[in-house]
Amino acid sequence: MPGPAVPSGSADPFAAFGIHGTPGTAEFWAAAGPACAAAGEGGWTALLLRRGASPADVEFEGWSDPVPMLRWRGTDCWYATVPMPARLRVTYRFRTGLGPSADPLNPSGAGGERSLLATPDAPPQPHWPLVGADDVLPLPRTRVRWASERLGGRRTVRVHPVAGGGPVVLLLDGDDWLHLHPAVTAFDAAAAAGDMPPVTLVFVPAKDRAAEFGCRPDLWEAIRDELLPLVADCGVSADLSRLVAAGQSLGGLSAVYAALEFPEIVSRVACQSGAFWWTPEAAGLADPLGGPAGGVIAERLRERPAPAGLRIAFDLGEHETRMRPHCERVEALAGQAGVTARISRSAAGHDRVGWRHALLRDVAWALA
Repeated sequence: MPGPAVPSGSADPFAAFGIHGTPGTAEFWAAAGPACAAAGEGGWTALLLRRGASPADVEFEGWSDPVPMLRWRGTDCWYATVPMPARLRVTYRFRTGLGPSADPLNPSGAGGERSLLATPDAPPQPHWPLVGADDVLPLPRTRVRWASERLGGRRTVRVHPVAGGGPVVLLLDGDDWLHLHPAVTAFDAAAAAGDMPPVTLVFVPAKDRAAEFGCRPDLWEAIRDELLPLVADCGVSADLSRLVAAGQSLGGLSAVYAALEFPEIVSRVACQSGAFWWTPEAAGLADPLGGPAGGVIAERLRERPAPAGLRIAFDLGEHETRMRPHCERVEALAGQAGVTARISRSAAGHDRVGWRHALLRDVAWALA
């Protein structure tokens, strides 16, 4: 299948992005890679290139519908020009008939199927190193085997002391922070720069996010009664008297739920793009985000004051328009309920790459 083609009279669309040479030649491919050019009203146009014989779509995480790539005049050059707003950092991948893959022309990756792109005006993410899609990230040496009676099954939980260890930071969706985004390296670098106090990272994997991260007690009873004793006995310095729960999307929902219902465990939260649309019925609806703003967390905050001393850092992507009313309602009610809150917005959609800087900054704030 040849795929969509550019009309033969079309001008070369690549020179405007600083990529010269005849498309499809060795000279062209030697200079090719993702690029951005300024567009009107402060936005950008991104150019993505792929070399191959078969058509492909560009899939974006939590920001845009897929974009089909065009073929340049019968060559092996496929391209997409994608309008982007100001201040965007986004994860993308190519999908062909063989499945998804990272962009081989992009040195910035996150696992074997994902690449990362930022518009030139996106703020920096200090402490997060550039890693390729094929790089294997370092794993903490300490691990505990968690055979949970409450949740069922066995899990491997990694534990990493940062700057010698300290208060526990539970990283929900821990496998993503281990294998896709280099949290171990980033936390170590932040501590070395004086931007992070000593902490002990506990990477908590999820087996069934929808079931475990809903507002149900099972996960946090299992963490309290099963996991934290294992961490205390693993030989790594860990202060369980001050514990930060850090989560994104459904993980952020779960972290805030834990702080409200299990204050003996969690008194500090770093929440990015919390899924505050959640109600027990929402997942079965045609539009899960179409329910009452703030879902069950907003309802809980209206009912009674928050536990004393609770600190929550809320972050949301600037381009998450459907999430905004839910998050804004919870942020407002949290302040009224007595929570010490920090509220910020990141240059991203609903995407883990956009949450990286907020994760470091907000964990440090929660422990300040």
